[in-house]
Amino acid sequence: MTVESTAPRTPRRSAGSKAGSTGTKKTAGTGAAAAEATGTRRGTRTTRTAAKKDTGTADPQLVQLLTPEGERVENAEYDAYVAGITPEELRGLYRDMVLTRRFDAEATALQRQGELGLWASLLGQEAAQIGSGRATREDDYVFPTYREHGVAWCRGVDPTNLLGMFRGVNNGGWDPNGNNFQLYTIVIGSQTLHATGYAMGVAKDGADSAVIAYFGDGASSQGDVAESFTFSAVYNAPVVFFCQNNQWAISEPTEKQTRVPLYQRAQGYGFPGVRVDGNDVLACLAVTKWALERARSGEGPTLVEAYTYRMGAHTTSDDPTRYRHDDERAAWEAKDPILRLRRYLEASNHADEGFFAELESESEALGKRVREAVRAMPDPDRFAIFENVYADGHALVDEERAQFAAYQASFADAEGV
Repeated sequence: MTVESTAPRTPRRSAGSKAGSTGTKKTAGTGAAAAEATGTRRGTRTTRTAAKKDTGTADPQLVQLLTPEGERVENAEYDAYVAGITPEELRGLYRDMVLTRRFDAEATALQRQGELGLWASLLGQEAAQIGSGRATREDDYVFPTYREHGVAWCRGVDPTNLLGMFRGVNNGGWDPNGNNFQLYTIVIGSQTLHATGYAMGVAKDGADSAVIAYFGDGASSQGDVAESFTFSAVYNAPVVFFCQNNQWAISEPTEKQTRVPLYQRAQGYGFPGVRVDGNDVLACLAVTKWALERARSGEGPTLVEAYTYRMGAHTTSDDPTRYRHDDERAAWEAKDPILRLRRYLEASNHADEGFFAELESESEALGKRVREAVRAMPDPDRFAIFENVYADGHALVDEERAQFAAYQASFADAEGV
């Protein structure tokens, strides 16, 4: 059970009462993480796993609306946030996940072929990203890490624009203010501070938009994240911290980073935390909607822990076979987020074979477009690194530019000899 602070708060603006926004926040009735792979019983899921030896506390339950078998699970607290979802919208969520996975697979292949210097795959995390991304409003602002390809898709960023940085031809590839989607952040955890500061500004402006910051379980150990929690709580900032717990911080397992479930850390800072099944796109959509509504209503920050799994390597420079077993991945493949929603669509007669066939064709067309776009990217301007360092120019930068120009010219002289 997650506990919200009982300390008095001063809301940013008046708002009506919202379900689950005040008092103690419960996450019961949704099934335990260890048991959810095989559980199929409808209604309230109350199974808990054995107590951990190192803490003496039971593993937490997590919010789940779709079982791995594609069966709908009722949840009194979160059903309202997806109650009006239409079959068309469900198909849209499925399409988002399929196309995001196809783009991700193409980017991985391009790196293996030498077209990209590096790639960070999201394989297995599609539901966490698409569910949370579709929960945002156009005027919300997103601060990603370097793996939020699905969230970028939801925010309208062309997937080919994500590849320039990994090819080494630009430092981002898109205007962050055009989609309210900040550039990728390589420094682990620093974007949570950026998000918190931005959210504090939003509050001072009196806007009712929200901010969402993405980070991983590894980043949760960074001091930047702890500082973000402190400032957001004290200033009641309208920010949602969305942690994708994919079980591995490169080669370090989560249990070697924390002795309590990650979402419970929020309790110590005085704001709610909730663990959601990160392979359940409906649950991620519902929980993130709830958290964003809290933020917009002046009720402060929320920590969402999306309990999921990185089925691929940390990046293409990583070899996960050196630190984890195949049976672990196989267990999580049984909870595949795309297969889960497909089963639900088929069982509910919300999609037919024509839909899946058309989507397959669209997926292949996307892969082809990505390949062609990457190979057509022009080489960067060698002197662009000196631009925009200072607003009004600087003598030292001018000197460095001249030195670099002379260095480049020396190659041309050698070629002419």
